[in-house]
Amino acid sequence: MTKPVGKLIVIGGAVNKGSFAETDFDQNIEKNLNFFERGILRKIINESKHKENSVIEIITTASQIPQIVGSEYKKAFEFLGAKNVNILDIHNREEANSDAIVARANAADVVMFTGGDQLRLTSILGGTRFHDTILLKYQEQDFIYSGTSAGAAAASENMIYQGSSSEALLKGEIKTTQGLGLIDNVIIDTHFVQRGRIGRLFQAVVSNPRTLGIGLGEDTGLFIYNDVMTAVGSGLVILVDGRFIKDTNLTNINLGEPISIDNLTVHVMSMNDHYDLTTKVLTIENSQFNPIPQEK
Repeated sequence: MTKPVGKLIVIGGAVNKGSFAETDFDQNIEKNLNFFERGILRKIINESKHKENSVIEIITTASQIPQIVGSEYKKAFEFLGAKNVNILDIHNREEANSDAIVARANAADVVMFTGGDQLRLTSILGGTRFHDTILLKYQEQDFIYSGTSAGAAAASENMIYQGSSSEALLKGEIKTTQGLGLIDNVIIDTHFVQRGRIGRLFQAVVSNPRTLGIGLGEDTGLFIYNDVMTAVGSGLVILVDGRFIKDTNLTNINLGEPISIDNLTVHVMSMNDHYDLTTKVLTIENSQFNPIPQEK
């Protein structure tokens, strides 16, 4: 399969981004802009085709409060210099198949999928003309799909849409379905460190060890281009690699019983670290074991 021409930016959610609706926003600009200034939304603008002049469509379909969420992100992008930011709230499949919505998708350089419920995203958008347009643009054009929280979880071919954090390593406690299909052989979980969701990824990966589990912490994202993932933001990315699993009790236990796994591999990425999806090699940017240049 040919590598996509487009770029993918997935974000684990945000706790430190502040609110542009706050009356004291300007007085607390440093605190409120932490999320943006750590580079994630700035990265989206810088990597887009026309930089500050790129057409950005904010897709609020996953949210139950689309007007509020859309307005927050529009203000955030505009604060960082973006000049052509629109809010696209698609309510149903009929709208997602309409000429008007498809035309806006075709004109966009960036789509930004907000948080909410990833099952709303896939059930409303999956298989529509809008979805097909986004997939084609990502494969063939200098185009960015970006998503935070639900928008990130829905980006992969398979996605987690339900499952408690506390009981995630009990057989059957997580539910998965097909996502929007921008990236294969990975499954993405969000708000990862803060909500203790590592067990959800363990179960998803042991069920199919070909799948790479990706756990995104809050205020943290991955920039994915040319089959290389680069960590951006202030937190951690957890990778769960099941290729070397030696043993598990998964098929011999009943629903609700705890899962055992032998030899599961876990990597931890922080800002600017790289993971090559082709070679499966992690490169730590600030490694303490990098060779020291020899004096000549």
